Amino acid sequence: MLTVKTFAPILATVLLAAVLTPAAQAKGNAEAGATKAAVCTACHGVNGNSVNPEWPNLAGQNARYIEEQLRLFRAGHRNNMVMYPLAMALTDEDIADLAAYFSTQTPSGQEADAANYKTGEALYRGGDRTRGIPSCTSCHGPVGLGNPGSGFPALRAQHSTYTLKQLLDYAADQRYVDIATNTPTKSRNGHMMSSIAKRLNDDDKKALASYIQGLR
Repeated sequence: MLTVKTFAPILATVLLAAVLTPAAQAKGNAEAGATKAAVCTACHGVNGNSVNPEWPNLAGQNARYIEEQLRLFRAGHRNNMVMYPLAMALTDEDIADLAAYFSTQTPSGQEADAANYKTGEALYRGGDRTRGIPSCTSCHGPVGLGNPGSGFPALRAQHSTYTLKQLLDYAADQRYVDIATNTPTKSRNGHMMSSIAKRLNDDDKKALASYIQGLR
């Protein structure tokens, strides 16, 4: 007999699968996005797996987050002079298609640094209550899949070099800065990351970046 007790885990599994399915995340056309992504391969690699650790992997990133960031780049609200002119040429349809395409790709990457990933793992999974640092799993999930519905990005397999740079920028309030006025701007969840990054010391940031690189 199917009771509430036995049905609840089944329902939870179905809902989780729906959230993680790329089609559930994307509004655009992934096939059209594959064609449009040709120019992106120069920096982000084939299928969104970058070979340069300073440029992010896009493979497997949820579509909602990619759309948000491309719109911020296009508006000049995210501090990146490389992405700004490229994003300016994108239509809303282009952005949706690119986001759909990259969300369907499988991320690959390097392993975590054995010298410090344990410290990063402890912070990622448990945070540090004494310093007001929450667990990263709360927003980004236990294996870094993110939360598309809330706009939290996937982190798994991201280059440690890139992740460290983002944490430093968050701490310095430099990730979201208007290119024209050089004043801070906002993203949906950026204010939370800025607050958290300010509580991390440099070793924390390096260890977290290392651990995230090895997440699969």
